[in-house]
Amino acid sequence: MKLAEVLADGFGRVQEVVHEAVEGLSAEQLAESPGPGANTIAWLVWHLTRVQDDHVADLMDTEQIWTSAGWLDRFELPFPAADTGYGHRPEDVDAVRVDSADLLTGYYDAVHEATTAWVAGLDEAALDRIVDDAWDPPVTLGVRLVSVLSDDLQHAGQAAFARGLVLRAT
Repeated sequence: MKLAEVLADGFGRVQEVVHEAVEGLSAEQLAESPGPGANTIAWLVWHLTRVQDDHVADLMDTEQIWTSAGWLDRFELPFPAADTGYGHRPEDVDAVRVDSADLLTGYYDAVHEATTAWVAGLDEAALDRIVDDAWDPPVTLGVRLVSVLSDDLQHAGQAAFARGLVLRAT
C-alpha cells in the first residue's frame, strides 16, 4: 500500500463516521447537548471539519474551503471567519446550529475531497518537510497529518457516541 492510499483510507474513515453520526438526525437532534456543557453533534462535526480545512489548507498553501467555497455564508454562524472552534465555551457550542445534516456533510465532503486529492500527490519524502518550527522538535508534514487524522477520528467518534445518547433519550 502506498503512502497516499494509507492517508486516503484514514480520511475516508473519518468521512464514514461523520456521515453515520449525522444521518437522519433532525436539526434539533444535531443541536441537542447529550449532557450539561457537552458538545453537540453539530458542533463536533463542524469543528473537526474546520480544523481539517484550516490545517490542510495551510499545508497546501491555499485558501480554506470554508471561505473560498462559501461555506462561511451558508452556515451563518456568529464567529469570525478564521474560527475553528478551538477554545469554545458551552454558549459557543450551542450557537452552532444547522438546518440539516446535509449542511454538515456537504462541508465535510468538500474538505475531504480537497484533502484526498492533495494527499494523492504526496510521497514519503514529503512527510519530512518541516511545516511548523514553533515547536521543539519542529512539526513535520507527516506529524501534522497524523495529528489532523487523530483529532478528526476522536471528534467523529464523540459525535457517534453523542448520537447514541440523543437517540436513546427520545
